[in-house]
Amino acid sequence: MRKSHRGFFITLVLVVGLDQLSKWYISSGMSLHASYPVIDGFFNITYIRNPGAAFGFLANAAPLFRSGFLIVVSAAAIVMVLFFLARDRSAGGLLVCALSLITGGAVGNLIDRVRFGNVVDFLDVYIGSYHWPAFNVADSAISIGAVLLAVEMFRRKRVEITAAGE
Repeated sequence: MRKSHRGFFITLVLVVGLDQLSKWYISSGMSLHASYPVIDGFFNITYIRNPGAAFGFLANAAPLFRSGFLIVVSAAAIVMVLFFLARDRSAGGLLVCALSLITGGAVGNLIDRVRFGNVVDFLDVYIGSYHWPAFNVADSAISIGAVLLAVEMFRRKRVEITAAGE
């Protein structure tokens, strides 16, 4: 196993572990819909269960379709990342880090979907009456991974443009 692959799996396990531990802590210690202020006017810990995907996508779809669709899409994304990493020998540190965060988040939320049919969310950010949809550690890892992936894609494109101009 290559060094970058070890880093990928270590990061993936850390993300999944932290995600599942935090969701267990919230769901075992709080009543559903309970909310505790952390920073008044900005951040609460609020225990909810999200049957849909990001921003409530598919939340109103038929439960069997929604669960099946989200489980299949999550599993397919995880398999595609693993397949890509197995074949791409040029994957550098930033790319591997981005993909490990995205995959770890996908696995964390997939575990919830398989176990509960929904995802435990609890991080509630807002300003006044404007709320960002509640999220969790897995969602945070996916978001950070997506930003790092975009940075890596722009970096690679810049390198390609520079090399083509020489």
